[in-house]
Amino acid sequence: MRSCLFTVNPLRSAGVSVCSGRMAAGRDSLYLGLDFSTQQLKAVVIDGNLNVVHQSSVQFDSELPDFRTQGGVHIHTDRLTVTSPVLMWVQALDLLLDKMKRAAFDFAGVRALSGSGQQHGSVFWRTGASETLKHLDPDHNLEQLLHDSFSVSDSPVWMDSSSSKQCLDLEAAAGGAERLAEITGSRGYERFTGNQIAKLRQTRPDEFMDTERISLVSSFAASLFLGGYAAIDYSDGSGMNLLDIRTRNWSQICLEATAPHLDQLLGAALPSTSVLGSISSYFVHRFGFSESCRVVSFTGDNPASLAGMRLQPGDIAVSLGTSDTVFLWVQNPRPALEGHVFCSPVDQEAFMALLCFKNGSLTREHISNECAGGSWEVFSAMLRETPLGNDGNIGFYFDTMEITPPAVGIHRFDSEDSEVSSFSPQVEVRALVEGQFLSRRLHAERLGYSILPGTRVLATGGASSNKEILQVLSDVFNAPVYTIDLSDSACLGSAYRALHGLLAESGVSFLDVVKNAPEPQRTTTPHPSAKQTLLLPRV
Repeated sequence: MRSCLFTVNPLRSAGVSVCSGRMAAGRDSLYLGLDFSTQQLKAVVIDGNLNVVHQSSVQFDSELPDFRTQGGVHIHTDRLTVTSPVLMWVQALDLLLDKMKRAAFDFAGVRALSGSGQQHGSVFWRTGASETLKHLDPDHNLEQLLHDSFSVSDSPVWMDSSSSKQCLDLEAAAGGAERLAEITGSRGYERFTGNQIAKLRQTRPDEFMDTERISLVSSFAASLFLGGYAAIDYSDGSGMNLLDIRTRNWSQICLEATAPHLDQLLGAALPSTSVLGSISSYFVHRFGFSESCRVVSFTGDNPASLAGMRLQPGDIAVSLGTSDTVFLWVQNPRPALEGHVFCSPVDQEAFMALLCFKNGSLTREHISNECAGGSWEVFSAMLRETPLGNDGNIGFYFDTMEITPPAVGIHRFDSEDSEVSSFSPQVEVRALVEGQFLSRRLHAERLGYSILPGTRVLATGGASSNKEILQVLSDVFNAPVYTIDLSDSACLGSAYRALHGLLAESGVSFLDVVKNAPEPQRTTTPHPSAKQTLLLPRV
């Protein structure tokens, strides 16, 4: 038996040792990850060996009914404005920690914690709130203590689309939509925080004037644990239309176009791996956390999911749900008018890209109903029985207005590139699936993604149970497909990031920290002729 080496001080200080070239961790060390998502607050705790040892959650609609949310939000009468009550998130944290306390959870064993919040949501702290955060009384719950600490009681969230005017204004100030995307990673989006801030300043000036700090949902949640205002991290800050993704500083052009003195309201952004400080004494006295427990920067739910999936350079993750979402690890990004580029939450030299396609599983179901009688067995058989490349026939199926690209309708092309009105049922099925995945690949490559030796495609979502669909995915990307359960990816990623945060300053990479976590299962490999047969789509 070879001896363990305890010479790597950063690992040892986090309760981690190196034995036979592999990291192991002290069994008493715990790492808490939280996710303030749209519909619930969730907690996952891992030990130093990356095993999940505790999970808890609070459902907003059912467990906090006094806030009268539906799906965790309030949809206003204009159908464009969508908000969530800030105090609902505060009260949910009270309830979650009380649940964990009743379950006899060992708070004292938590060495570090981190978390995520739904991207693009914002929180406006009232003047004087910083003093309140510093002097929280452990004899009272957070909701009571922070009841009057917010200048805006209902926070704009990612579903809000009421700031179109502000998007146009920001794009004009930056020199156009393409220039704004080049600076911030995205063109102007209604849900992005900078445009929401501009709208609030213009429509509710009194509340804006009574604001001393603006947080994202992620940095708001970190502030609760820190007992002071937490910095916005680079990765979540990339989803604001305000951060220059290359310099990692706020863009002066975007700040000035949004609101006066905005840099003071936002504070300086910090790396996503930053340790912000020790946990507030409030949590030490009320719940029994150790005074040495460290708070690592919180980030957005999408970046946290990338961490939870443990994407590596060259990997691509595809969520095949109602909408299809594509996550990418990108080294040399090329921001475009479609899709988003964010700073990586786990590697300061890298970026992540995100693409959302509205016409996903519902469109596949529509074609299944029309061509396969609603039978997924028949649908799968049609994919098996039609040739790779579909003899040059391809289709693009947009039942509703697509996000990427902005298009609607059904567009079929034969092998001569002529648009046709119909296909046979078998050809239609393959045209749909190949067309969807070719489009996913095309738009990924436009953002700077490239297939590398060792590239993996990580598939999740309902359609990832269909092996024939995954075979097409593997063929189109010319890479093996692995299946992975992402139901807790943001929360698990936050727990991983809590552990990594203690080690990052010493140069330990995120992938080294999580390399012994359970691996996804390989499901399919590409056909040998896939690279030569499948060409990128005609759009």
